[in-house]
Amino acid sequence: MKADAVRGHLDGLLLAVLEQGPLHGYAIITAVRERSGGVLDLRTGTIYPALNRLERVGLLGSDWDAVGERRRRAYHLTDAGRASLAEERSSWREFTAAIGSVLDPAGHVRPAT
Repeated sequence: MKADAVRGHLDGLLLAVLEQGPLHGYAIITAVRERSGGVLDLRTGTIYPALNRLERVGLLGSDWDAVGERRRRAYHLTDAGRASLAEERSSWREFTAAIGSVLDPAGHVRPAT
């Protein structure tokens, strides 16, 4: 899948995989890959700046874990992150419904207003 396809949705993807509990960077990459059936393969150069930004704005928190002699940062959702994820999901549903009604007008039933 083209890298541009993820643009604009990266925050939602990261928040969604952290909903179940804390993960370190490589585990986040793995979770996105597995949950997407291998279609989305994020690079470390993509996710770490996003994780740092999400932490800076208060949607994520982090703690250092020790694995043997090695330390790694595990990220977790904050309450603000959970609220943001709910908004991301709502926006995604609206977006996909709108795109679906354009790309497949015969197969897409619009809700009555």
